[in-house]
Amino acid sequence: MSRLFTPVALAVVCAFPLAAQTGDLGPLLKRVEKRYNAARTIQVLFEQTYTAQGKAPRTEKGELFLRKPGRMRWEYAVPAGKLFQSDGKYVYFYSPATNRAERTRLKQSEDMRAPLAFLLGKLDFSRDFTNYQSHADGAGTVIKAVPKNDRLPYTSVDFTVSPQAEITRLLVTGQDNAVVEFRFAEEKINPALNDRLFKFALPSGAQLVDAESVGEQAN
Repeated sequence: MSRLFTPVALAVVCAFPLAAQTGDLGPLLKRVEKRYNAARTIQVLFEQTYTAQGKAPRTEKGELFLRKPGRMRWEYAVPAGKLFQSDGKYVYFYSPATNRAERTRLKQSEDMRAPLAFLLGKLDFSRDFTNYQSHADGAGTVIKAVPKNDRLPYTSVDFTVSPQAEITRLLVTGQDNAVVEFRFAEEKINPALNDRLFKFALPSGAQLVDAESVGEQAN
């Protein structure tokens, strides 16, 4: 679960309208869809906490840049130098601790950022999720949903949505019951982003490894 980035897959097409599934949540979910589907680029601060059974939580933080279609850059300040990046074709994961970068084809990669993949394409709650539950959280609303595709590496997602239809928190529960929590702040919609943000540059002296070839050797 530490390396999950499969864009949300379509397994079952909903046979009922969104409001029929979600009751009073329908209008709010439509507002969230409208906010993010209209965005061409997004820039936001993030804090990511990974919790696995029997282990102490691990928190990392940095800044996330997104550009449709399929481009992203998770630039970490803690730990400094860590990078997770997609150029729309390949995904790169660089760790300064090993000075090594792994490359995987975007369509074949699996990462816990999967529930965030909707920010790179077209958000459609009724297509990708089911079994909605919700409760108030201060001025916001927490929406819990289950992915329709049971082959994904996660079993449920909790979205915290602000009154402005902004996703401020995401809680993702994996098949192994590990949990990744993302908190977002200072979101900017449609900022001007330099193309260089999404072009991977191998750090000096670093090793580049194709994850697919590593998997083949292991087999």
